[in-house]
Amino acid sequence: MKEPSHPGAVAPERTRTFNSLGIPLHLSEWGDPAAPPVVLSHGMFDNGRGFDLLAPLLAERFHVIAVDARGHGDSGWADAYLWGCDVLDLANVLRSLGRPAHLIGHSRGGGTAIDVALQAPSLVRQLANIDGFGPPPEGFAVPAMRPRGQSTVPERCAEFLTARRNAAREHAQRCYPTLDDLVERRRKQNPRLTVAWLRYFVFHGARQTARGWTWKADLNAGRGFGPWRPEWVGTGWETMQCPMLAVIGSEQDTWGPLPEEVIGPRLGRIPRLERATVEGAGHFVHMEQPAATARVLLDFLER
Repeated sequence: MKEPSHPGAVAPERTRTFNSLGIPLHLSEWGDPAAPPVVLSHGMFDNGRGFDLLAPLLAERFHVIAVDARGHGDSGWADAYLWGCDVLDLANVLRSLGRPAHLIGHSRGGGTAIDVALQAPSLVRQLANIDGFGPPPEGFAVPAMRPRGQSTVPERCAEFLTARRNAAREHAQRCYPTLDDLVERRRKQNPRLTVAWLRYFVFHGARQTARGWTWKADLNAGRGFGPWRPEWVGTGWETMQCPMLAVIGSEQDTWGPLPEEVIGPRLGRIPRLERATVEGAGHFVHMEQPAATARVLLDFLER
């Protein structure tokens, strides 16, 4: 199948593999390698190609590196997924650059980026978090899935173990007849994203097999247990040493933004905080309004 195109989307100029904790991580790069580095961290079930609209705009002034998290995109899969491993992976990528870098994370990748800045402050010059400030108090309700609050912790543990056993036995995930079927599946969760963009994005986040189209992401990567819980978000944020820019969209979306009465107290713990709202964007700020997002980020990163 011919690779879809999309206005403004630029494929990585270079790709490479970086080994972290025994897992090969796929890195996509734009811009002059001698320029100051900016590392991008994507959200749950996304991948580095989701930055194809934003990265080339940042690459005019920076060396941009997008990381496919373990179990996502073209990175390797793991037997189990722990929040701490994602944090260490991102820190290892930063450490390999040999100098402090700017760090930008979206959604769950924003939460990971915060923990990297807290646990390895010498690696991070500045942090920009795009709508990655944790779930609402009631937790995330994924469309077409039972809300987390309707199952107990033992039930969730059992669901996790059952899914791992099934994955080991079947060695395959569900396949869809066509790419358009995958696009429609993703559009149900992200109705603000255009079909044209989703065809481009989903194409790079899926693979075609003899059985049909399937996600590259290991769907069990979303079943790990970690600190991304409403009651735990914000712990230790008051110790952050680098400045942080918090970016949200102006429009309500499936995953956010959080109400001010929730996000305000969380962000109030950050000592050196700036906030910005991008008009006309929902949760996927960098996909819906890449030019406006780039302007906000560059204004922050170049100080």
